Amino acid sequence: MGKVMCRDGGLLAFDEIGSGRPVILLHSLLADRASFRSLAEQLADKHHVIMPSLPGFGGSDSVEGGISSYADRIALLPEALGLSQPPALLGNGFGGFVALAAAARHSASFDRIILADTGTAFDAAGRQTFRVMADKVAAGGMETVLDAAILRLFPEDYIAASPEVVSRCREALMRIAPDSFIQACAALAELDLRDEAARIKEPVQVVVGQLDAATPPAMARELAERIEGARFSQLKGVGHAPHIQATKELAEIVLAFLVAETEAAPQRADAI
Repeated sequence: MGKVMCRDGGLLAFDEIGSGRPVILLHSLLADRASFRSLAEQLADKHHVIMPSLPGFGGSDSVEGGISSYADRIALLPEALGLSQPPALLGNGFGGFVALAAAARHSASFDRIILADTGTAFDAAGRQTFRVMADKVAAGGMETVLDAAILRLFPEDYIAASPEVVSRCREALMRIAPDSFIQACAALAELDLRDEAARIKEPVQVVVGQLDAATPPAMARELAERIEGARFSQLKGVGHAPHIQATKELAEIVLAFLVAETEAAPQRADAI
């Protein structure tokens, strides 16, 4: 693990692997940076893969405010690391919202954007879910949301068939600082990135799991429709964490997108 000081005085903890074109991977609310390890290994032959912990998570300093505050800190990472070229940016779930906001607010900082299982805003029921989870954690700690979190990450058949993966995810959830989880839930409950999505000019790949219970496919489709030229791919039988459940399939989409010509970025539906 490394740590780097950003220009705003905040520390970001990170892991890195590989060499070549830089790619930053941002984890979800319900996972940690280590959850990207298998995907990073598939990208590392030709890419310098950087896996930071989001502010407030996994050794990274916290920020105050909503999604824009997380995005502004992440946008300082390429400079802090001294990268020689703007990196591609991939975010899953909460990390996807941060990536979306970062791309909209700091266009020159990133090359291409991959948004996995994310959207622009939650409906009333989705917002309430985050408020309920935050209240439970405030009252009883992270263990109060473990079962619900796992069901948001994976389909039930995958949970039953993958006890070791589920166990690692539960352990990662228990390491999250309750205050950081509560703050992130508040940010997710209030965010609305519809205007930001329309401002993005970089090439964008949107990916979603067909069975995502946390950010359903309709959210991802709406996101892709708001971004001119965005690609869209849906992974059959996959939930909210394709980098864990369908690593090979996600890696294929990401690698193809990273080498595609900017002009050759047509809308795609149900690619897998």
